[in-house]
Amino acid sequence: MTGLKSGILVLMLLTVLAARDAQGAKLSVDAKMREDTDLSQFYTLLEGNPIANATLMHRHVTVFAPTNQAFQKYKNTVENNLVLYHISNRPSRTDQFGQSLNSELEGNPPLWVTKKHGPKGYEEIYINNAKIIEGSNYESTFGTNEHDKKIQVLHKISEVLEPVLPLRSSELIYNPDAYQFLNQSESIALGNHRVRTFHHRVKVTGKSNVFSSEGRYTFFIPVDEGFKPAPRANKIDEKVIDGHVIPGHVLFTAPTPSNKPYETLAFGDNLKVTISFSTEHSDKGHDKYYVKSDTLLGDSQHPSASVLAEIVKPNIPVKNGVVHLIQNPLMVVDTTVQEFIQSWKGIDKEDGPLFNFYQVIRDQGDEFMKSVSRLSNVTLFAPRNAAWEEPGVKQILQDKNRVKQLLDLHYVKEYLPLDVIERKTIRQPLWVTQTHYSVQTVAPRMSLYFNVVEGPSGNNTVTVEGGGVNATIITANIGATNGIIHIIDRVLGVPYTTVLDKLKTDPTLNSTYHLGMSHGFNERLGDPSMRFTFFAPQDKAWQDLHIMQPSVYKKMFMSDFAYHTKQILERHLVVGEAFTMKKLVEMDKEGKLMQLQSMRDKLVIKVREAGDNEKNRDDENAIRPNTGAGGYQIEWMGKKIKVIRPDVACTNGIIHVIDDVMLRESDIYVTGSGASVPGFILPHLLTLLVAKWLL
Repeated sequence: MTGLKSGILVLMLLTVLAARDAQGAKLSVDAKMREDTDLSQFYTLLEGNPIANATLMHRHVTVFAPTNQAFQKYKNTVENNLVLYHISNRPSRTDQFGQSLNSELEGNPPLWVTKKHGPKGYEEIYINNAKIIEGSNYESTFGTNEHDKKIQVLHKISEVLEPVLPLRSSELIYNPDAYQFLNQSESIALGNHRVRTFHHRVKVTGKSNVFSSEGRYTFFIPVDEGFKPAPRANKIDEKVIDGHVIPGHVLFTAPTPSNKPYETLAFGDNLKVTISFSTEHSDKGHDKYYVKSDTLLGDSQHPSASVLAEIVKPNIPVKNGVVHLIQNPLMVVDTTVQEFIQSWKGIDKEDGPLFNFYQVIRDQGDEFMKSVSRLSNVTLFAPRNAAWEEPGVKQILQDKNRVKQLLDLHYVKEYLPLDVIERKTIRQPLWVTQTHYSVQTVAPRMSLYFNVVEGPSGNNTVTVEGGGVNATIITANIGATNGIIHIIDRVLGVPYTTVLDKLKTDPTLNSTYHLGMSHGFNERLGDPSMRFTFFAPQDKAWQDLHIMQPSVYKKMFMSDFAYHTKQILERHLVVGEAFTMKKLVEMDKEGKLMQLQSMRDKLVIKVREAGDNEKNRDDENAIRPNTGAGGYQIEWMGKKIKVIRPDVACTNGIIHVIDDVMLRESDIYVTGSGASVPGFILPHLLTLLVAKWLL
C-alpha cells in the first residue's frame, strides 16, 4: 500500500512538472527561426556559417533576421559571412537599445539605431535602414544553472543589413570610418561609382579630420560623374566640404523625415547651410532619394541657393556614421536653368522628379529652351514627374499649341526666391485690393498668384496659382547661374476641380462659399455636366461691404434673408457656358454682351481691359500686385469692379474673382420684423387679404 502511494505521488509530481514545462518553456531562438517559414532564407544562410552556429549555441546574442521578402528585394550577392552582421553579442529588447550595437562581423562594425514616431503614434525602430517589424522582441534563455544562463533575443527586420563590402573576397576591410572609406574606396564594392575627385579635394583642403572624427555623422560624397564640367572640382573648398557633413545625426533614408533641414558643419555666423532629404515615389516601385543643400546665408563664393542631388548609393554604414554617395556636389551653383532641365534626360533619370517635364519640353521643340536661355534672370516653376501623369494633362499634351501656352505659364522673367514670395505675399500693402501677391508670366495676360499658409509649428507652405490651378511648391530655391527653379506638385493651367471644389479650397473665396452653402446656392456648382461663368467676390469685397453697408452685410448672413442672398449670388452666375474674360471683351465690342443672362436676370455689364494707359503696362519684368493694370474691369450699375484674378479654370466652368459685390441696397428690403416680402409676392398677399375681408 505504501509503495502504491509512493508511485502515485511520483506520477503526480511528474505530471505537475510536465505541465509547468509545457506552460513556461519557450523555443530557443534557433528553433524559433527554424519554425518560422518567413525566415527560411535567413536560417539557411545561418546554417551555412559555422561561426554563427557556434555563437547561437554558446553566447548571449541579439539576432536581426530579415524576412524572405527582404531577401527578394536585395539585389547584391549574398555572402556567407553577411549573417554575422545580423548578430550582436549583447541581448537587447527594443526598449534596451542605445544609439548603436556592435555586430559579430570582423572588426565589429556598428549597427545604428534610429527611433521615430510612426503615423499611428507608435514608436518605430530601425536598425540601419531596416525597420523592426511585428514578431520581434522574442526572448529565450538556456543553460543548466543561473550562472550559465544565456539570454537570446530575436527581431524580425524589413531589409537585409549590408556592411561595407570588399570588392574582392581576398581583401579585408575592418570597420572603416568615413575617411578610411575614402582611402579604401577603390577596394570597396560600390558598383560603377568612383569617388576619387572628392577624395582628392578632401586631402588638398586638409579636411581629412572631418571624416575621421569619432562620433555620429552623416556624410554625403559626390561621385566622379558629378564633377562635369571639369572646373567644378575647383569649387570644392573647405566650406563646401563642411557643407557635405551633418554632425550629431546618423541619417538613413527610410527613417529620416522628408524636407526636415539638418544643420551641416558649414552652419556658423558667416555661412549657414542645411541639408534635407526627399523621396520621389514611382508607380514602378523604384523610389528615388534626393538630398538638397540650402545655403540660407551665403557669401561671394557660396550663393544663397539650393542644390538638389540624387542619392545614387544610399546607406553605407561606417564606424562614425553613415555615407551616402550622391550624383553631384552640394552647394555648388554652376549650371543654367536650361542645363538643369537637360540634366534629367536619359533613361536612367526616368524616375527622377523632372524627367517628364524635360520630355514635354523636348517634344515641343527648341523654342522653350531658347527662350529660357536668353534670359539673365528667370524663375521656373517645374511640375514634378507625377504631375504629368494626370489624365487631364495627358489629354492636353496632344495639342502642341496648348502645351506651348502651358509652358509659358510656368516661368517669369524675374528672380523670385521663396523668401521674396513669402515676404511680398504676407506683407501686402493695406491699399491693395487682394490678398494674393501676383506676377506676370511669359504667357500673355496670364499671371501667377501666390499664397502663404502658415502651419501650426510656424512653417509656411507656399502655393502658386496659374490658370486656375493651385500647386504647392514642394522643393524650392534650386539655384542656377541665370535664375532659380521651384518644383511644384501640379501642372498649372490644367483644371482638375469643379467650380464648387475651387470655391471650397480657395482661401480668398471663403465668404462666397459659406454664403452659398447656407442658402443652397452651391448645390449645382459641383455638377460636372454643367458649364458656368461665375463672377465670385473675393473675401475683401465682403469685408468692404461690411464697412460701407453694415446693415446690408448683416442681413445677408441671416437666415431670414436667405431668399435675397441667394438671388444676389445668382446675379453673379451665368449658366450654360464658360466665358473667358477675353471672350467677354470681344462680346462687348460686338454688342452681344447685352444678351448675357445670369441665373437671376439679364446681366447688364460692360467689360474692358483696364490699365492700358499705365506707365509700365508693357514692362513684362515688372512685379506688382494686379490692381487692374493690364487686367480687366467690369462696369455694372455705375460701379467699376476690378477683376482680381481672371479665368480661374475649373472642370465645369470658369471663375472670375472680382473685388466688389454686384449689389444694390434695395436688393434687401428691411421691415420692422426683419425680412421683407419680395416685391412680386406682395400683390398676391394684398389680394388674399382683401378677399378674406370681403368674405
